Amino acid sequence: MIDADLLVLNADTLVTCAGPAPRAGLAQREAGLIDDGALAARGGRIVFAGTTAECRSAVRPGAGCVTLDARGCTVLPGFVDAHTHLVYAGDRRRELRQRLAGATYAEIAAAGGGIVSTVAATRAASEDDLVAAARPRLAEMLRHGTTTCEVKSGYGLDTAAEIKMLRATARLATVQPVSLVPTFMGAHEIPLEYRHRRQEYVDLVVSEMIPRVAAQGLAAWCDVFCEDGVFTPEEAEAILRAGQAAGLRARIHADELGPSGGSLVAARVGARSADHLIHVPPDGIRALAAHGVVATLLPAAAFYLKLGRFAPARDLIAAGVPVALASDINPGGGLSPSMPFAITLACFGMGLTLEEAVVGATINAASALDLQHEVGSLEAGKLADAVILGGDLADLLRVGTDTVRHVIKHGAIVVGPAPSGSAPARH
Repeated sequence: MIDADLLVLNADTLVTCAGPAPRAGLAQREAGLIDDGALAARGGRIVFAGTTAECRSAVRPGAGCVTLDARGCTVLPGFVDAHTHLVYAGDRRRELRQRLAGATYAEIAAAGGGIVSTVAATRAASEDDLVAAARPRLAEMLRHGTTTCEVKSGYGLDTAAEIKMLRATARLATVQPVSLVPTFMGAHEIPLEYRHRRQEYVDLVVSEMIPRVAAQGLAAWCDVFCEDGVFTPEEAEAILRAGQAAGLRARIHADELGPSGGSLVAARVGARSADHLIHVPPDGIRALAAHGVVATLLPAAAFYLKLGRFAPARDLIAAGVPVALASDINPGGGLSPSMPFAITLACFGMGLTLEEAVVGATINAASALDLQHEVGSLEAGKLADAVILGGDLADLLRVGTDTVRHVIKHGAIVVGPAPSGSAPARH
């Protein structure tokens, strides 16, 4: 018998997302649905995932075991949000009103808004300020089922401010339940003071920022915004290769506002993930498929920026590119902390099936962060991160409802009431 300190029994459906990762092509529809499912964990890791009948015969509750009756519920892996900008200072809700009145992203940026507005506020904020501002955002994400998320710098755009952001991220990882994956993104924009000497800024990112960040162990990844008017493909490649030389793995903002060449850069440098891809051209799709790059799509960003189109998810899947989903939470165009909302937009805006979208928000998103061996599916040996929905899997699509009943992180209930007589949730 297997001892457990957490049991989830009688789930109408257990969505395991178990198996090889990342999923591509037709395999992206394989969400691993089990009727009358059960999940067992011990010491924060899964020890069993299968039917309730099998669980009762194979698993025994240890002393103090917490048991949840998931009758009428669906249990699935905790969501992995593979692209966020959640650490920042300032407020850009005025830009939202401008956008609703017809202003474009480029017009707002040209008037001093956009990223540079957040840069000014973030530079002025203390590390404590950044931690305090981000904690409520993370609490919202957790409430909607996110148990792991990537966090980018990129609103500092000088060495001290970028390091401040990454230090704030490291502190946040210790004071709340969501697991955080830090990404250095000093190449998010050309700061105002370097607009007429952009090569000097690229040199600063390559020669000063990356070595400092790597030496202090503050980031796992390096990202670049490869876009017309921001960083060229040549600049993006130079920055990502410098990051790789320093031990930072590559990911890239690619082809968001136009066919910028970012998808081809992702393929050339062997990036793990190419993100946005709203305007990815056919040769970019082929290159991503040929080099095993995950496409991390951000439908909420396209929605809130009023771009008039979404990334061609069906074309990417048809070509064999694994598709992941993320919220892109940020002060300008990522206003929702909810991965269920991203899933909904992926289904209704990008044409994914529900199973493809769930896989994109779990095991494929974990793969976009190279965490597929730890999170993203409900399999023995992985971390016990799970979401319990009230109702059917399709209830994820009911935007604005309180669908998530419980969130489990490392085997502890961190959202939702603990069962009667059990220990309180650990935070």
